[in-house]
Amino acid sequence: MAFEPPRRLVRALGETAPEGDDWLEKLPELAREAVERRELTVERVQLPGGRSSLVVLVRRADGTPAVLKLAPPRARPQSERVALAHWGGRGAVQLLEPVSEGAEGSEGAEGVLLLERLHPDVSVRTLPEAKALLEAAGTLRRLWVDPPEGHVFETVAERTGRQAKAMRAGADAAPEVAPLVDAALSAREELLDSPPEHRLLHGTFRQSKVLSGDRMPWLAVGPDPVVGEHAFDLARLVRDRVEDLIAQPSGATTTRRRVRRLAESLEVDRDRLRGWTLFRAVESGVRARRVGRERDAELLLEFASWL
Repeated sequence: MAFEPPRRLVRALGETAPEGDDWLEKLPELAREAVERRELTVERVQLPGGRSSLVVLVRRADGTPAVLKLAPPRARPQSERVALAHWGGRGAVQLLEPVSEGAEGSEGAEGVLLLERLHPDVSVRTLPEAKALLEAAGTLRRLWVDPPEGHVFETVAERTGRQAKAMRAGADAAPEVAPLVDAALSAREELLDSPPEHRLLHGTFRQSKVLSGDRMPWLAVGPDPVVGEHAFDLARLVRDRVEDLIAQPSGATTTRRRVRRLAESLEVDRDRLRGWTLFRAVESGVRARRVGRERDAELLLEFASWL
């Protein structure tokens, strides 16, 4: 079978690829090798797919349905593997290979994950908004556990430190966003001063990352794990369906109400949630502008201005 990368993946990786990165060129061969080594039968490539990995629906030698995921090193697939193993299927998709298996051997093997098959076309985003937020929040709560001893996961301070440098550069290039960037960076400094907990977080949690399953009704997929406080993880969920929020005359009021309700339902400090929501929205907006996604940037920065 020809493993043609979906256009969505090609476009997304092309926006951020460092010079000399040839992972996309190697991807078809990496996929063929991963399938052969595991004796898998390929059904189809999942379309439109994600923005950071190739997802292939497969069956194992015994006929069990599964998912083969291939991701470039910059997507930190080894961190995802370790986090999924640590969660052990509690709130997240089940890893079907031991952490050590598949991490050695051919070039690129460390970026291959064999996962439990969920229902890829059914996420909580298909539910009415109030129900979707409730189910997503319940899933997220199950993921908030102590990280494994001696972990090497990135911390919130480290990740946002890298992001802060890019945000400052973006503000220098576009002075009109400087006030929002300044506010977001100030919020970050205050929040990092006294974090209330250090837990294993999903890192990129949103409604589309929660899929229907057979083992449990809803399970999280696609983590970019990080260690830090709960409010950082919850912040990305606050802006879900941002295009709908912007289209509402009462979008700002709805956003502030969502912050309050999510904070109360997950016992997170409201001001900390608001601060991380501001930082993450501005960071995403500045990044979208940097790669030419102007419409996304406008939505995110307007949303941030409501906080």
